[in-house]
Amino acid sequence: MPVHDDRVLFEFLTLEGAQAGLSWSTILNKRQNYRRAFADFDPARVARFNAAHVKRLLDDPGIVRNRLKVNSTVSNARAFLAVQDEFGSFDHYVWRFVDGRPRINKWKSLSQIMPRTAQSDALSKDLLQRNFRFVGSTICYAFMQAVGMVNDHVTSCFRYKELVAD
Repeated sequence: MPVHDDRVLFEFLTLEGAQAGLSWSTILNKRQNYRRAFADFDPARVARFNAAHVKRLLDDPGIVRNRLKVNSTVSNARAFLAVQDEFGSFDHYVWRFVDGRPRINKWKSLSQIMPRTAQSDALSKDLLQRNFRFVGSTICYAFMQAVGMVNDHVTSCFRYKELVAD
């Protein structure tokens, strides 16, 4: 489903980065812990996290305790706020990469779905230039799928039909 709420966009961007190298079930099982640990994904609050906050997070068994991923969430919150300042919202910024509307693909099988696209390459490159981390093209494409910027449900899936009808 298309997402236009900045807090939810920050949550999905964070969870996609946290998932890198891990199974989605690991992250989904820790989602509530992430919400608690990262101030319900309020980027303004997360951007103010200091070294003591990070140390507590690295001791929290409820999240993935990877120093690079935890630090990137804090620095990404700061970059996220800068994007909001520049574009008015992260939503306005990120949806430009798909011309403001979901890309509807017509895949017949899962094997047809690519792990990245020209749009995810462009988003990744731009985010990296804006000092975001854990935003490679594959992570960006998974983010774009998760927030409804791309409909990659196969055409036989009931969700494909529901989303195309909207």
